[in-house]
Amino acid sequence: MNSGQVHSGLVIVDKPQGWTSHDVVGRMRRLAGTRKVGHAGTLDPMATGVLVVGINRATRLLTYIVGTPKTYTATIRLGQSTITDDAEGDVTASTPAGSIPADAIRAAVTGLTGEISQVPSSVSAIKVNGQRAYNRVRSGEDVVLQARPVTVHSFDITDIRRQDGGAIQDLDVTVRCSSGTYIRALARDLGAALGVGGHLTALRRTEVGPYTLDQAATLEELAQDLRVLGIDEAARALFPVRELTASEAQDLSHGRRIRHDAAGDTASSGYGLRPVAAFAPTGELIALLEQRGEEAKPALVFAPGEAAS
Repeated sequence: MNSGQVHSGLVIVDKPQGWTSHDVVGRMRRLAGTRKVGHAGTLDPMATGVLVVGINRATRLLTYIVGTPKTYTATIRLGQSTITDDAEGDVTASTPAGSIPADAIRAAVTGLTGEISQVPSSVSAIKVNGQRAYNRVRSGEDVVLQARPVTVHSFDITDIRRQDGGAIQDLDVTVRCSSGTYIRALARDLGAALGVGGHLTALRRTEVGPYTLDQAATLEELAQDLRVLGIDEAARALFPVRELTASEAQDLSHGRRIRHDAAGDTASSGYGLRPVAAFAPTGELIALLEQRGEEAKPALVFAPGEAAS
């Protein structure tokens, strides 16, 4: 597809380091020729990897993508704490970490796996009394956020390396976690559990729900070839699917309810309970369905022929 057309669909961007998610959205607006662009889940400027961007009608899918599990590869440095819990902040404390055995590190990682209570980094984008936490920290406030439940499905160490004459240990890790989990908070808490401090030095997101780094393209590549995952294909990957009859498709396209399917019109897709994506016999996405008693109610309607904007 060329950038002179207006599209509806998802673009899986490999976000570059140093760009904010908002920067990427601005670039995608220019490439797609529309202002109706959004993203599903912020990545810090330091981070790279999968940023799911929705264009036009597909922005309506983003709220369902935000809540899906994420997978990251990261490097955690043990032996140093920073004010931001990552490499972009000043070092606030250094404690030799070279003598900590690998077994102790793995045990501490196990303690941060599963359903845990996590205090987000004070420089996160969470709002406190209407203002982003990171803005309050930059203005000199001492911000402590409330702990929240998150799930770390897996936390695997893939390599351990000693640095700085053995005073520091760098861990390469792969983390699969629920939405709302902060990887730099995991780095901070791992260092705290081991008594030496820790922070994140590298972060790359490799999966957002069903969308992976293999599908992603850099901004430079997208400027040459704007690869858009069509809204039909995107929905089939994200939701359970119901194939409609022609008359059901007609009813749903006008917002009318249809009979509840025996398989259930709100079902588990592997990403928790999800609406069902309902497709016309032509293969077009008509609506997202939710069960209401004996009927299936359209939660969102994507009628054939609806304007892309």
